[in-house]
Amino acid sequence: MSVPTAAADSAICAPLPVLGGDVLVPLVTGGEVAYAALDYAASAPALQRVWDDVAAYAPYYGSVHRGAGYLSQLSTDLFENSRATVAEFLGCREGDQVVFTRSTTDSLNLLAAVVPADCEVFVFETEHHASLLPWRDAAVTYLDAPRTPQQAVATLERALAARTAVSPGGQGSALVCVTGASNVTGELWPVRELAAAAHAHGARIVLDAAQLAPHHPVDIAELDVDWVAFSGHKLYAPFGSGVLAGRSDWLQEAEPYLAGGGASRRVARRGDGGVDVEWHTTAARHEAGSPNVIGVYSIASACKALTEAGFDSLVAREQSLVSRVRAGLAEVPAVKVLSLFGDEAPRVGVISFVVEGWNSSHFAAALSAEYGIGVRDGLFCAHPLVRTLLGSDPQDQGECGAPESEPGETSLNAVRVSFGAGTPDEHVERFVTAVKELVRDGARWNYRTEDGRCVPAV
Repeated sequence: MSVPTAAADSAICAPLPVLGGDVLVPLVTGGEVAYAALDYAASAPALQRVWDDVAAYAPYYGSVHRGAGYLSQLSTDLFENSRATVAEFLGCREGDQVVFTRSTTDSLNLLAAVVPADCEVFVFETEHHASLLPWRDAAVTYLDAPRTPQQAVATLERALAARTAVSPGGQGSALVCVTGASNVTGELWPVRELAAAAHAHGARIVLDAAQLAPHHPVDIAELDVDWVAFSGHKLYAPFGSGVLAGRSDWLQEAEPYLAGGGASRRVARRGDGGVDVEWHTTAARHEAGSPNVIGVYSIASACKALTEAGFDSLVAREQSLVSRVRAGLAEVPAVKVLSLFGDEAPRVGVISFVVEGWNSSHFAAALSAEYGIGVRDGLFCAHPLVRTLLGSDPQDQGECGAPESEPGETSLNAVRVSFGAGTPDEHVERFVTAVKELVRDGARWNYRTEDGRCVPAV
């Protein structure tokens, strides 16, 4: 999978309008500044389009699937039309199902709950914890971090081939779980090639698209993956909803993820005092309870907004921002950008780095308190990957402040800057300037550790 680059300035669109662009935050050095939200990889700001659509619908909100009243009927249509919009956005095939969940984590835990009992799961250690941890009831093989996309494919092929050799013709099902774009390095993974390797060995594959879908088109049929999972709050729709889309057979053969109203078609008492239940065979089977209609509609609204804006121009603009940030960081010798696949690897707007002589919490606190820039620091819910990239011990714990981080010492954690379709040029320019000034001049304020976090000393 590759990212197109802008051939000309005309190919680059303006940033999409998002909420929060006019929010002023105080600086410890005095005054206020417009907040620069550069933590999109955690939660992206809501698109203005999404907010307007939700506000327009809110007076008509009603319970779906269960009411005869006008608002209930309208909400049901809205809910199911949103499902169709998401299916179109993802390029779903005939027979695929779109199940609404709470998040990517919830989606992958749902899939983990429905895999066959004999299923073997293959996961790279580089995954986000949402992909790494749900497979507790399956036999899991954790694959070492690859250093090139080609090595990732070769590593998977060897693991699947070994599985086939152990029990030729008699092995059970297998599932590969892989990210589309790393939440630590932003690098794109060779999803199509990994899917081909999985299918060649009789395995299925689920794509964690949490970091890919907001930055790059995702097409289930084109990538030839079996499932895709992503979250609304990273797709400019922060109302607590997510998606699992793809093949229906495992989903329909398993017991419901949650048992309750909405998942059941018929419930009857038996003569022996028990209960007989007939479960739905549609996506409703795994959507028990009253669904998050607002969250679902917001995802559909974001899908429409991104599609109408055009991914080609959105990607071109984001790549321009990526290039500017990376070029700016490259001018600071004390900064080391983290990467698995190297400088030339295609990537989305997610960049993690360490600064010589700085603890990551101290650096992130200074960016916030002195420049009004919001980034993230730590291990980013991808502990094995970040520790591999940093070469740090799992028992290491970081503190903030210069006294605990002498010059030349490698930070125990990292700083992550991330951006997307709503990021103004000024925000990345301010970030690059701030990094250079902090490294050159040091922090202008004193900081202390409070509950494990670095905060300005008042």
